Amino acid sequence: MGNREALIEGAKTCLLEKGYSRTTARDIATAAGVSLAAIGYHFGSKEALLNEAMREALIGEWAAEVGGAMAAREAGGGSRERFVATWRQVVESLSNPRLRALWTTQFEVLSLGASNPELVAELSKMQGEAREGLAQMFGTVDADGDPETAQAVGSFLQALMLGVVALHLFDADSAPTGQELARSIRLVADRLDG
Repeated sequence: MGNREALIEGAKTCLLEKGYSRTTARDIATAAGVSLAAIGYHFGSKEALLNEAMREALIGEWAAEVGGAMAAREAGGGSRERFVATWRQVVESLSNPRLRALWTTQFEVLSLGASNPELVAELSKMQGEAREGLAQMFGTVDADGDPETAQAVGSFLQALMLGVVALHLFDADSAPTGQELARSIRLVADRLDG
């Protein structure tokens, strides 16, 4: 593993252990086993490195964990069953300490974004990349479908997922299940249509 990859792995470790705002450049360099100057050489700034580590963790590790579990479970069933099973998998990801830490760090980063325009731009880019993948993971669009539809559906699922995860983190007993979400979406859709 080269210095660049070691820095990303070190930054991921620090994000999960300390969070975004409490991680120092020295923490990352120590975790990566490289010099402090390597951060500037490879990424330009600690923030750019943390943003890349966060992107890789969310789009790579979290998606692989939930998506891999979904692929193992897909043995038939319709769209509703896949939707419900995917929500179950999202909620179960919160019981994995590493993924739970990733979620809480993401909420920290979202709250920091209000005072950091560069971070907001990076988050916006990250979220855009994730939307199409979410729409496919939940079985609501096909991989070769219309990209505009995938972005629209992905935006809805992303907003829903952030809310549901927040509820699970703060009050798991009142958070909706996948079955309840599917029913609620149907009720809202019927009301909007009629």
